[in-house]
Amino acid sequence: MSLTSARIRTINAVFEAGTFSAAARRLGISQPAVTQQVREVEAEFGVKLFDRRGNGLVPTAICRQLATVTMRIQSAESEAVSILRQHEMLSGGELRIGLGNSMPGMTLVAAFIRAYPNISIQVEMGSWASIIDAIVDQRVDVAVLPEVPDDGRFRREVCLRQRVVAIVHTQHVLARAGSVTCAELAHERLIFRTRQSSTQRVVDHAFRAVGIAVSPVITLDTREGVLEAVANRIGVGFTWEHGSSRTDTITKLDVAELSRESPEHIFCLSDNRSKLVELFFRSPLSQGFR
Repeated sequence: MSLTSARIRTINAVFEAGTFSAAARRLGISQPAVTQQVREVEAEFGVKLFDRRGNGLVPTAICRQLATVTMRIQSAESEAVSILRQHEMLSGGELRIGLGNSMPGMTLVAAFIRAYPNISIQVEMGSWASIIDAIVDQRVDVAVLPEVPDDGRFRREVCLRQRVVAIVHTQHVLARAGSVTCAELAHERLIFRTRQSSTQRVVDHAFRAVGIAVSPVITLDTREGVLEAVANRIGVGFTWEHGSSRTDTITKLDVAELSRESPEHIFCLSDNRSKLVELFFRSPLSQGFR
């Protein structure tokens, strides 16, 4: 005895259409073929699936129970076929991605490229404010940023949570400390970002909260500039803890007043439901981050 996918589709078509002939038209097969498949299932399992009433068919109680289960199976089967055809459908196209930090965004981009190698990727990198503008102005399709506003403009999903940390040269006196306080950092030569930076907003808030006024030795408009400034021993900088995979001449330090984790979001305009954007939201690595 077997309940094949073909038989499931036939029974469900009769269940929904109400007659053998209407189900046959829906399935694109002959009415005798539909009738035969239903009768074979009834005979093999010793059940009655439909009662005839007037010119139509009424499902029995066991048929209704069966339909509840088999329609879920059909839905899963359709979804499985869609997944298998995904690569065939995505033989080309372009996805524009905005990144506020090289990491973790670049890790997500790398995973997407491995999954969909035929898709062309363009990446725009910039400050928090510039990437928000890139989404709003539709210069990019999807982006990765910390603390995306919760408003009607955006569809957003958290991919991970992270803190801001201090970064020093590996030979800096604080490199072995592991953790520091704002009071200790106030005596160091500090490297800041411009106020459009989400990192800098967190740092400014932390110093204000403990009542310490500080001035940077240098202010830079990119995180890469901060990394290079630290690597060249200009002073102590700040970055999101997963903001860079660089470890050659840089050491990360926990800062007591910067212990609060902030969400990193994948986001796009709320009405953007393109296939490529949807796949980026659903990429295996982004699911794993969550």
